[in-house]
Amino acid sequence: MNRNVLISGASIAGPALAYWLGRHGFRPTVVELAPALRQGGQAVDFRGETHLTVLERMGLLPELRRVQTGGSPLRFVDERGHTLLDLPAEFAGGEMEVLRGDLARALHEHSAPCTEYIFGDSIVSITETSSGVRADFRSGISRDFDLVIGADGLHSNVRRLAFGPERDYVRHLGYYAATWQLPDDLGVGKGSAVGYNVPGRLASVGVGHRDPARAGAFFVFAAPELTYDRHDPEQQKRLIDNAFSGLGWEVPRLLASLHQAPDLYFDSISRADVDTWSTGRVCLVGDAACGATIGGMGTGMAVVAAYVLAGELARAQDDHRTAFARYESRLRTYAQGCQAGGDRTGKFLAPATATGIRLRNALLSRRLFLNGMLKLGEKVSSTVALPDYPADPSRISR
Repeated sequence: MNRNVLISGASIAGPALAYWLGRHGFRPTVVELAPALRQGGQAVDFRGETHLTVLERMGLLPELRRVQTGGSPLRFVDERGHTLLDLPAEFAGGEMEVLRGDLARALHEHSAPCTEYIFGDSIVSITETSSGVRADFRSGISRDFDLVIGADGLHSNVRRLAFGPERDYVRHLGYYAATWQLPDDLGVGKGSAVGYNVPGRLASVGVGHRDPARAGAFFVFAAPELTYDRHDPEQQKRLIDNAFSGLGWEVPRLLASLHQAPDLYFDSISRADVDTWSTGRVCLVGDAACGATIGGMGTGMAVVAAYVLAGELARAQDDHRTAFARYESRLRTYAQGCQAGGDRTGKFLAPATATGIRLRNALLSRRLFLNGMLKLGEKVSSTVALPDYPADPSRISR
């Protein structure tokens, strides 16, 4: 019986998968390297009927609507603060935007009754046996599971252990992105965001609707692949400082706030492409299988993929090979369509030349062109038919 499932990652895809597995009578265990559920974080969005339908079937839609940010219009300015381009809130925020921390908390609460959560630990080795998978953990314990699922993002630990090194699957797209929290000392104003470009760089700051005293900085810069410690925020802060040193507008004040920021997010803008999403009893879901750092609708894709993977495992009963194959067949083309948006994100946010910046601003100032881009995003996010996977009440895990 393939009912005992280990999931790596407690951000979005992992708890969403755990919820649906529990609904179908599985016994999910989620392991997460962080010591606790991550709070705060940047805003994430959902677009189109497919994303919202899955949230509705989970019973999450009303709760998330209560905590949605409302999105933020984005105003691009020159060095003196004069407006060059205005973009509406729905351009970045989709049909519903929430803070990543609020989404993670809701998913955790809904999945917790049927899920064992292990924080502050990670998988260090995976060994397939004749009847399952032996997982060794950093804490020194070893446990047996029927299946292992990597829901641990673009830098997936499970993918590295079961499929091979990250360099074989993750491609750098030429940019880096950073976000951090700061007080709104710049007077940006509730529910708005302002961005400043020079070639290859974007510095922006926004304030949400819920806490007008707090702002979020968002920086993007072009760079070849850098060598740095992903667990050393001070080293990452120096990289950001070097990339934006000497710029005008409010950049010096934003950089000053960076050095007091306890919650820096910093990563390359990259994409993951895995030829086959499963090997033996191990499978990948979300960004680990087919992800993009920003602009690839990764959050919506994660909840859709979790729904389909759990449903196919339930439908195939104990035949995990058939379930994994059906899951990938249903979603690969859809996932790649969503992911393609991430290829353009860095170039859109921080065009490489002054001419590129002017061209972007001119095109997006045309309402017809802007509306076309918005409709395209909605279309891409709703190009897969969602099967109905009814739960068997007698098998729901408690």
